[in-house]
Amino acid sequence: MLYNINMFYFENNILKSDFLKGVEHFFTTRAGYEFDNDVIFPVQTHSDNVEFVDDRTEYPDTDGLIITKSAQKIRLKFADCTPLIFYNPKTNIGAVSHAGWRGTAQKIGVKTVQKMGGDPKDTIAIIGPAIGLCCYEVSDDVREKLLTTIQDTTNLSKNNHVDLKSINARQLQEIGVEKIDICPYCTSCNNDLFYSYRKENGTTQRHFAFLQLP
Repeated sequence: MLYNINMFYFENNILKSDFLKGVEHFFTTRAGYEFDNDVIFPVQTHSDNVEFVDDRTEYPDTDGLIITKSAQKIRLKFADCTPLIFYNPKTNIGAVSHAGWRGTAQKIGVKTVQKMGGDPKDTIAIIGPAIGLCCYEVSDDVREKLLTTIQDTTNLSKNNHVDLKSINARQLQEIGVEKIDICPYCTSCNNDLFYSYRKENGTTQRHFAFLQLP
């Protein structure tokens, strides 16, 4: 099992993981990135709704998109919430999902992998920059909702702080995903690199997660 191997690197102001080498994917930074007009992006609402990309141009109330063709390009926006990029090399199907605490509590990552089909052990999961255990303080109620989604809660919370990235990773492990790379960057601590909703008092600025199949 490969888990939390930290193969992230910067290339021209974007962040990639060498764990997904050969697949066009990245996380943007505050430096920005010029996207093509044909990149598809949903209207995110902190839901657990996951959709396959087809001939539609709009995806309302959607926080996960699945692609099956190399011509399809998707991006989702983030500022503290957890970006999840998935790719199954055996089926050549990929996805990007947005996991804030609500999405994480509803296991949007797990639902995305299951909707992609195939064997979860063949799926590669890349967990991007998000607010870390160091900075993410939540209410007792939210903490409980998050921790009850997994069997093993070891090292995933401290006082009223929780580790969203690792909670998502452990949810995925528990359904059989074996290849997971977790980005070490906290968006709040590294606010010079990424946008942080909490650190910047509700900023409307966002960085993005992008995926295109080979």
